[in-house]
Amino acid sequence: MLDLRFSEEELETHRDHITGFIRERADAAGADGAVLGLSGGIDSTLTAYLAVEALGADQVHGLVLPARVSSDEHMSDAERVARDLEISSDVIEVEPVVDALLAAYPDAEGDPVAVGNARARTRAVLNYLVANHENRLVVGTGNRSEAMVGYFTKYGDGAVDCHPIGNLYKGQVRQLAGHLGVPEDLVSKTPTAELWADQTDEDELGIDYDTLDFVLALSVDGPLSVAATARTLSVDPETVTMVHDLAAASEHKRHVPPAPPALE
Repeated sequence: MLDLRFSEEELETHRDHITGFIRERADAAGADGAVLGLSGGIDSTLTAYLAVEALGADQVHGLVLPARVSSDEHMSDAERVARDLEISSDVIEVEPVVDALLAAYPDAEGDPVAVGNARARTRAVLNYLVANHENRLVVGTGNRSEAMVGYFTKYGDGAVDCHPIGNLYKGQVRQLAGHLGVPEDLVSKTPTAELWADQTDEDELGIDYDTLDFVLALSVDGPLSVAATARTLSVDPETVTMVHDLAAASEHKRHVPPAPPALE
């Protein structure tokens, strides 16, 4: 079966490739460094480690952006990452902005998806507010597994200048993080976007990340049929089909908004 884990040599190659990419994007933009949101999760943590390696700690600014549904544990982990990396950081509360939006349009109150996406988009606005003020690049923290099934908010966590770990499946994110010395409790913690209470990624997606990674690599990114992938992974064909459906339905999120073809 396909092995998605990197060898030690491949880990070093990806490390160099990604840090070089971050430097190139910052140089191309004429930016004085990078801003990124720190959630306490493994994706933002790994991205922060790579950004510091690429640009230096003095050129990376972390934003901890708690909302009403954010757990103290995750926010504490986010602040811990900033301390460990010795980067500048700020804690900015998201909920007052979201409350103002709901005051302007109260019909959305009680709709967890609409309000959760408003939280993600508020974080994007704050990232760019700080980045514009400091002439920095907004560095995204999304991985390939999330991107391929649309598990991100359009113009929210998807609104960034670049995605350094955007070609890594979730398991590869964890592996590279361990290689860079990220503490094991952060590498193995349960992923959650924390857009509403008691949310976890895998519960919402309906599939664990290990299985998702393999389905994507074998059948969505790869050549195997639904039936062959199901046999290879010993999962129901419906699970593979679900991943294909998520990828197809979220295609629009992976592209800039379309315009009609130019008239000749």
